[in-house]
Amino acid sequence: MNCSGIDALTGLPVEIEFGATITRVAPGSLQSDEYVAPGFIDIQVNGFAGVDYNQPDVAHDEIARSIRAVVATGVTRFYPTVITGAPGDMESALRNLARAKDSLAQGGAMDGFHVEGPHIGIDDGPRGAHPKRWVRRPDFGEFRRWQDATAKRIRIVTLSPEWPEAPRYIERIVAEGVVASIGHTSASSEQIADAVSAGASLSTHLGNGAHAVMRRHPNYIFDQLAEDRLMADFIVDGIHLGANFLKAALRAKGIERSVLVTDASAPAGAAPGRYYLGEQAVDLTPDHRVVLAGTDKLAGSALRMDRGVENLMRMAGLPLADAVRMATVNAARAGKVPGRTNGLAAGDRADFVQFRWDEEARAIQVTATWISGRRVYSN
Repeated sequence: MNCSGIDALTGLPVEIEFGATITRVAPGSLQSDEYVAPGFIDIQVNGFAGVDYNQPDVAHDEIARSIRAVVATGVTRFYPTVITGAPGDMESALRNLARAKDSLAQGGAMDGFHVEGPHIGIDDGPRGAHPKRWVRRPDFGEFRRWQDATAKRIRIVTLSPEWPEAPRYIERIVAEGVVASIGHTSASSEQIADAVSAGASLSTHLGNGAHAVMRRHPNYIFDQLAEDRLMADFIVDGIHLGANFLKAALRAKGIERSVLVTDASAPAGAAPGRYYLGEQAVDLTPDHRVVLAGTDKLAGSALRMDRGVENLMRMAGLPLADAVRMATVNAARAGKVPGRTNGLAAGDRADFVQFRWDEEARAIQVTATWISGRRVYSN
């Protein structure tokens, strides 16, 4: 099979020949005004389309429905994310997701799993929407149980370096090929430096999961922004981060170390109302905020990846190529997604997205999503 369009990363016409993998990428002719890009990658998705991935018993047909909604946004690989909860519930949720990955026709889109917590900061603010009663110290034995439950498919663990056990824990999970990401933390400069020396390579939704008021300097946000060995991901929904912080953060990290994530939770792609994030009720408000029920505390987002790409251009003034890079090859590097770090390249899996691009409105419309050479969405 083949497809053609304008390569969103280069701006040049391109023609792609593919089966399950891309066999040839060659210069094309300007016969189409559609754009083509590597499939979007989202390394933090707590749920989607009303489905909460943190529920140990969520039905596989519901997971399949949520995946169909995810790929309609141009995403071809994503990491279902399980947050802080009771040990048995977290393990059961991961096992259920792994079984869904193996049994569903759409399961290949779930490339691996992200565990966000439970080894995070316990303070209000840094803890975010994670339930305080289940926050606990890093425990490599618990990590091994997650790996056993998922057939060694844990790809990212988000934790806070403020725990004394953190450096050794980071060393051990990194040795197994897992990304150690700093997040939901009130760690000191020294603790962050020790975590990076131990192998931490990513910051989870930097600028969020933090105190509302903090010391102006030093603080754990600036420490991570200044650390060139850390990539950082950002929730660009216009709610979690203001435009000025986003611009400054992207300049500090550089586009090459910046990643777009949605941190989507169950209300994403659904109507306003009551949903769940693990054991906690959350509400999707009419203005698209996801909050713990009865509070104004954010609990994930309702962002979809195609809108996130648009928001990068509108809020931070990025060109299309940089916004797409943050959603594709940068995400692959940060999350160690195999075979996805070279853009549109022969030999890689045939995962790509086609879309129309309105430059004046800074808007994209996904027209087709391909996973392993199979069209899984068409508009």
